[in-house]
Amino acid sequence: MPSTLPPFSWHALLHTWHAQPAWTAFAAVALAAYVAGLVTCRRHGVRSVNAGRVACFVAGLVVLVLTVSSAIDVYAMALFWDHMVEHLLLIMVVPALLVLGHPLTVLRAAAETRGRADRVDRVLRSAPVAFVTHPAVGVAVYAGTIVGTHLTGFMDAMAQSSWLMGAEQVLYVGSGYLFLLTLIGYEPIRWRVSNLARVALVLLAMTPDTVVGIVLLQTDTDLFPVMEGAHPAWAPTPVHDLNIGGGLMWAAGDGLMMVLGIVVIIALISDQAQQSVLGSRLESIRRRTLAGQVARGDDSQAPLADDIDVDDDDAMLDAYNQMLARLNRPS
Repeated sequence: MPSTLPPFSWHALLHTWHAQPAWTAFAAVALAAYVAGLVTCRRHGVRSVNAGRVACFVAGLVVLVLTVSSAIDVYAMALFWDHMVEHLLLIMVVPALLVLGHPLTVLRAAAETRGRADRVDRVLRSAPVAFVTHPAVGVAVYAGTIVGTHLTGFMDAMAQSSWLMGAEQVLYVGSGYLFLLTLIGYEPIRWRVSNLARVALVLLAMTPDTVVGIVLLQTDTDLFPVMEGAHPAWAPTPVHDLNIGGGLMWAAGDGLMMVLGIVVIIALISDQAQQSVLGSRLESIRRRTLAGQVARGDDSQAPLADDIDVDDDDAMLDAYNQMLARLNRPS
């Protein structure tokens, strides 16, 4: 029981562990499948992912196992602020590392060596998978998870049910992965999100973190009496514990989101391809509009060829200058 735990300290953090067979098995299977895919690709000379992405995926599995097996999980039901630390690791850090590892890219590349890439593409772009991986669904699931597990009676229900504790961990990792999949991933799924849209996704996702954090930070009542009832005597008072957890949610949650936002903004600024910045639909509209306004000659309105770069073509630049000259010509 939480009440029998010694005071939380660096010594307890380093020396308190408990086994989590389900998560350990999941990590082992995921790692074995990932490595097998890499070996298959290398053996057949098929390009998959670089060493940096491999390191990210391995790090994600390591952080996952350490989080759920260490004192962070042991003390999660004794200290609400520690539970919040575990929550941030499982819903932000672990999914981000796993997404950056591009496991779906490795899967498709390995399938390509067996001539099954088309089959994998059909599955990844099928309607059910497309729905689950849609950016709007990812944001909705993420926001629902944040609000539903912190501003309802879920915490008290979880304190009385061991299976709900495991389900919460699965929910955190899963919702974080779905949200970050289109935000920082470039996997072979149906959706390709422009960098401008990625910035909007970050701003949307910061809202539930901020709201929940402020509510918990400013509360003066015990919102989770069942969970806080098992508090050890050395722990902060229930309300103070909630306030600390709310501060962590607000500061660390939004801080991690800001880091993601900065990365996306840097990508937006440094990306020279307008299609990646604006999205394929907006880029198509921009190109048609410019082509319609700038004719090749004084009176010709012939459409531009598809292979003409309206931003770099010399003939297009000459036509643009001619258009300016016509606009400045006296009536």
